Amino acid sequence: MGMTLAEKILARKSGKQEVRPGDYLTADIDLAMAHESFAGAYLNLASAGIQKVWDPDRVVVVLDHYVPAPTERSAGIHQIVRSAVEQLGIKHFYDEGRGICHQILPEEGHVCPGDLIVGADSHTTTYGAFGAAGTGIGMSEMAYVLATGKLWFRVPSSIRFQLNGMLPRRVMSKDIILHIAGKYRAEVAQYRSVEFSGPTAGSLSVDGRMTMSNMALELGAKFGFFEPDEKTIAYLETRVKGPIDPIRADADVSYEEVYEVDVSGLEPQIALPWTVDNVKPVSEVGEVAVNQAVIGSCTNGRAEDLEVSAEILRNKKIHPRTRLLVFPASRAIYQEALRKGWLEALSEAGASICPPGCGVCFGAHMGLLAAGESCVASINRNFRGRMGSNDARVYLGSPATVAASAIEGKIADPRGY
Repeated sequence: MGMTLAEKILARKSGKQEVRPGDYLTADIDLAMAHESFAGAYLNLASAGIQKVWDPDRVVVVLDHYVPAPTERSAGIHQIVRSAVEQLGIKHFYDEGRGICHQILPEEGHVCPGDLIVGADSHTTTYGAFGAAGTGIGMSEMAYVLATGKLWFRVPSSIRFQLNGMLPRRVMSKDIILHIAGKYRAEVAQYRSVEFSGPTAGSLSVDGRMTMSNMALELGAKFGFFEPDEKTIAYLETRVKGPIDPIRADADVSYEEVYEVDVSGLEPQIALPWTVDNVKPVSEVGEVAVNQAVIGSCTNGRAEDLEVSAEILRNKKIHPRTRLLVFPASRAIYQEALRKGWLEALSEAGASICPPGCGVCFGAHMGLLAAGESCVASINRNFRGRMGSNDARVYLGSPATVAASAIEGKIADPRGY
């Protein structure tokens, strides 16, 4: 019997011919990523008397969660990180302003199909969009990886979402993953590997695939894969040094479950407070006024997202009661959006164009919500208190839905724009 993508990668990295769900193994790590959390991992190493990492070239550190530093404490953490990467000889360090970690890694050529990547951030599943096994780990695990280059895993079972049909206009990959969360619930992939496949999966852009792999985590997934294809290779070949191996699942593989998802008649989807799987089509949400709208994050701050938002908002104005914040996912995307006029269109509509960063998504700074306020955002989570007050309400939607909602001052259907 064949192996799934997760099984193939874990077998390769543990030196085994074959692995099966439930097996325990120790695997070699291809890449370790940390953001501000690197300060804690470094201090753990120092307290154990360890003064070097297993391979400085296989460690990437990105400052993105508290940028620019909003407090003296944050500035101090940044200072620890900068000192640590210099002391440890880590060359792949991206200081504040370069972008969000999950955008920076593939953009800068650190992700390749078949890689096993661990990150001190839960949405490390994003790299599955390139056929890499990416998963989040804790600070103590990260310290162990930094010291040894290895980590233990239990091989997950695998489920498959077969995506069929053509997406309607103004319906995006974010709507697909929200629909899946709403229909199959947030624990459908609990400690499982997810594979997104089928003709619709193949039709999605690299940006769209990254959105879905990113939010596979919100289904409970350990990994969230798309099989590498010509789009993957075209994106990576000018970025990655060395050969690209488009690893694929075996044809005779057996999945724990296969779910058929037809997107042909899919409406824009909204996740209502306070869980990602509390999902309704936009037509069933009703009148929901929004004080704030946010386009950005590691889920939806990419070029495709800004382009669609700019198309909808061009020559229009945001509603007087709604403030719109836009966070490009990286400096490179910011610059592309400048060259192509997307940021100009968004700014003229009334948006505030913010530096690349994660702060707004989890309520660190730049866009926190007050008690009683409502926000529609293209981020990945809407838990109570996620973006500020426990008494604020966060709704999740695609960038197209957020842009339309900013115009109307309420949650709106983007298909009319």
